[in-house]
Amino acid sequence: MGISLDGLASGLDTTALISSVMQVEAIPQTLLKNKSSGIQSMVSALQGLNSKVAALATQATTAAKPGALDLYAATTSSDKVVATTTAAAKAGSIDFQIDQLAQTQVTVSNKVVGWPYTTMTIVSGGQTYTVTPLTSSLDDVVKSVNAAGAGVVASKVAVGGGEFRLQFAATKSGEAGAFTITDPGTNLPTPETTFTDVKAAQDAQITLWPTGGSAAQPVKSSTNTFTDVLPGVTLTAKEVTAAPVTLTVSRDDAGITKLASALVDGVNGIFSYVASKSAVSTTTNTSGTTTSAGLFAGDSTVRSVNQNILSAASLPVGTPPTSPSEIGISITKTGTMEFDATKFAAALAKDPAGTAAKVQEVAGRIATAATAASDKYNGTLTTTITGQQSEVRDLADRISDWDTRLASRQATLKSTYSALEVALSNMKAQQTWLSSQLAGLSSGSSSS
Repeated sequence: MGISLDGLASGLDTTALISSVMQVEAIPQTLLKNKSSGIQSMVSALQGLNSKVAALATQATTAAKPGALDLYAATTSSDKVVATTTAAAKAGSIDFQIDQLAQTQVTVSNKVVGWPYTTMTIVSGGQTYTVTPLTSSLDDVVKSVNAAGAGVVASKVAVGGGEFRLQFAATKSGEAGAFTITDPGTNLPTPETTFTDVKAAQDAQITLWPTGGSAAQPVKSSTNTFTDVLPGVTLTAKEVTAAPVTLTVSRDDAGITKLASALVDGVNGIFSYVASKSAVSTTTNTSGTTTSAGLFAGDSTVRSVNQNILSAASLPVGTPPTSPSEIGISITKTGTMEFDATKFAAALAKDPAGTAAKVQEVAGRIATAATAASDKYNGTLTTTITGQQSEVRDLADRISDWDTRLASRQATLKSTYSALEVALSNMKAQQTWLSSQLAGLSSGSSSS
């Protein structure tokens, strides 16, 4: 770091003088920095809005797809069965009975300390697997069986007294996982190793129309889950039932209501965000009261996006056109949307198809408006953000140019003041010399 000695000749605080001059010189750059900061804040706010609008576009597009409101829920008359639906579900009902649950085969050996054979044969899935070589180590047997890929998992289980039993479990549930194990000792008169099936491989089974006599139809599954007994319906059995169970699939009014309500919430989320970024704030301090408008206040692009989404959500729907308020979707005096679940439920009960069609029409319009604003290539918000980001980059270049210009100006000022100090120092030296000469002359004149 250099040492600066101000005003050795002039007595001036040159560092302070140069700093003051540079502050004035830097005013244009400061204005550029302030402008860049303001634009970056606007870009950040617009990006937040764009993300919300894009999410609304996706939500509304999904809701507007054909069949999106064809929602059905499944219920059963027994808590021993769980029923779920997919988009393929349709209204319907059927009776069935759970006869048995699926089991995974588990087989165990008798008590052993070591394994007496060098091979083991496992038959699983119609294939024969010979596990070899084996040693007397039970850990080796477990490792070899598990590495054989025979669809069987072996485990060593301690049963006390230093003895163990080997457990063999199928990797597949149901009859598909059935297996048999043999070894050289199995066929001996007094085999040293025996195998006992603790749980047999068993498929789950339900009987459709169990009281229908000859119409009764057994259905099996390797797991406790049965798919598409009715289209788009999955049943999961938890226990065997002694009496028939009724499965009922009906329109999911709660699900449809939730979808419509979520759509309105998505729209209001946009309005709330715009309002928060447009609000006028007042700050009071010792200097007085300052009022400032939000970033979005007066922005035509944001105002247009907001209005287009509002129009999409509130304009008449259906043929002949009617207000969405008739199905519980209405505009408030503050310019937001409101969802009346009770009114929507009544409309859905009275005209399910017509109500669903109106919701989808509103969703389609919202999707169009939101996509036009947020499309990643040519959305109005996207292009506005891109343009402002370009301006920020241009300002950054101009600010950088000013850095160079100001550094040069500061160097010039330092050089000028340094030269001034040198000149003043020289002049003072000359003044001192002249003064001494004049003093000498005056002294000589007095002597003569």
